[in-house]
Amino acid sequence: MRRREFVTLLGGAAAAWPIVARAQEPGRIYRLGSLHQAPHDAPQHAAFFAELRNLGFIEGQNLAVERRGYGLGPAQFADLARQQVKDRVDAFTCGGEAAVRAAQQATETIPILALADDLVGAGLALSLAKPGGNTTGVSILATDLDGKRQEILLEAVPGLRHMAALADPVTSTPGHLQALQDAARARDVELSIYRVANPEEIAPAIDSARTAGATALNVLGSALLFNNRQIVFQRVAALGLPAIYQWPEMAEQEGLLGYGPRLVHIYRDLMSRQLVKVLQGTKPADIPVEQPTRFELVINLQTANVIGHDIPAGLVLRADKVIE
Repeated sequence: MRRREFVTLLGGAAAAWPIVARAQEPGRIYRLGSLHQAPHDAPQHAAFFAELRNLGFIEGQNLAVERRGYGLGPAQFADLARQQVKDRVDAFTCGGEAAVRAAQQATETIPILALADDLVGAGLALSLAKPGGNTTGVSILATDLDGKRQEILLEAVPGLRHMAALADPVTSTPGHLQALQDAARARDVELSIYRVANPEEIAPAIDSARTAGATALNVLGSALLFNNRQIVFQRVAALGLPAIYQWPEMAEQEGLLGYGPRLVHIYRDLMSRQLVKVLQGTKPADIPVEQPTRFELVINLQTANVIGHDIPAGLVLRADKVIE
């Protein structure tokens, strides 16, 4: 399959990494706080710590990681953030808007390295170039790409007239959802929005969408929906509902379509480098928020067979990866 390559933000930074790693303070143990819904051994975290090892920061040697901060529910973020502040961590890594807000409420001084759908739009950073405060990280364009995924889904389901979107109100603003509905209406397609605030609401929302006549589902960008993707996979498979997801990796699991940056690449290539800068004393306010610049479309034809749906050949040919 043809692979689209985009210019990255990394430039020549890779050549400078060994120099940065050698700038560590001899004998110092760096304490890393964490707030994540995904477990410590999730692929993106494994890639992140593997790259940190390459840069000279080795867990169990000169890097102490707060493992209690992984595999959490959002309701646990605030208490653990405050505890880690008391434990005097040197920096936080946070996955998702809820985690970032909990860390920001717990400290205005400890650096926070954040991965969120829209750091600036959510008010977590002042701007991409000058984030201000104690927070920087990667803004993953999730809401911007929701519209692109909607276009791909329309192409993947020819003749589609009624589609649904599964939305997390923490991530998807009313204005963003209205823009998606307007874009669908311009294509003579009805778009129904189903908002979910916790895992228990996901399956009933998908059932409601199918009962209302939706014949395709756009699973919008959201940490909640990503971390509960198995619920979505199982329900759409049972209903035979074509669906598209925010990460290519999700189509490599059980999803039908995935479009966006690779989560593993973001942690390995962007966030690891940012954390090295933070641990070496660079203020987060002086580290620009980065955005992914490489996007992939993955199509899982095995899943298409399971749900009895044929993906148009033209779309399959344009995919970066096809699972057959």
